[in-house]
Amino acid sequence: MRALIQRVERAQVEVGGVVVGSCGKGCLVFLGVGRADTEVVAEKLWKKISNLRIFADAAGKANRSLADVGGAVLVVSQFTLFADARRGNRPSFTEAAGPELASSLYEYLCSLAERDLGAGRVGRGIFGADMRVSLVNDGPFTVVLDTDAL
Repeated sequence: MRALIQRVERAQVEVGGVVVGSCGKGCLVFLGVGRADTEVVAEKLWKKISNLRIFADAAGKANRSLADVGGAVLVVSQFTLFADARRGNRPSFTEAAGPELASSLYEYLCSLAERDLGAGRVGRGIFGADMRVSLVNDGPFTVVLDTDAL
């Protein structure tokens, strides 16, 4: 799995002009699922995301996690995180999971977030939809995680 995590003041995702998911202070997580990913991998990734110390403490140092600051998340599926542009100019997505596996693991990671943060603090996009994402980046502070490297 791959995740691009942005610390945000707020973020939202629209489908067809309707806001379908949002979050306040916390993280916007773009999530890509690979062909070999499993629920165990999703658990490992969520644990890392939820414990990332990317929020400022009283001294202004990035020492606090989502739970420490009462943060929220917006999780948006993003198969293009598995783009491979090593050959030519058109990216290949052969390493991305198919829709059935990707949707299942996307929903599973969202359920882990809801378990730990509470359902009211987890927003979601709509898997496979054409989405419009907007955010107010805080920092900016962006982290890329690949479970193959964790």
